Amino acid sequence: MNAALCLELKALIIEACDKDCTPESISNDELLFGPEAPLQLDSLDALQVSMAIKKKYGLRLPDSKETRRILSSVGNMAEHLDSWLTSRK
Repeated sequence: MNAALCLELKALIIEACDKDCTPESISNDELLFGPEAPLQLDSLDALQVSMAIKKKYGLRLPDSKETRRILSSVGNMAEHLDSWLTSRK
């Protein structure tokens, strides 16, 4: 897994969702959404993260079950984004 990309995504999530934590405090495989998740992100946060990813990387995430899976953790986001960026080269 691309560690630099994971760190970028963590910083992007913190900024987009206005959270008061450090990128290092978020693990790559922890759940990001729901009341049981440490960050407790909600659907509005998902929209903000999705828009921030589109703005920074150009990847548009349509509203779907697949998008929910991609956004569920930093690791899933990094894996999907890395694959997408590689396919564009």
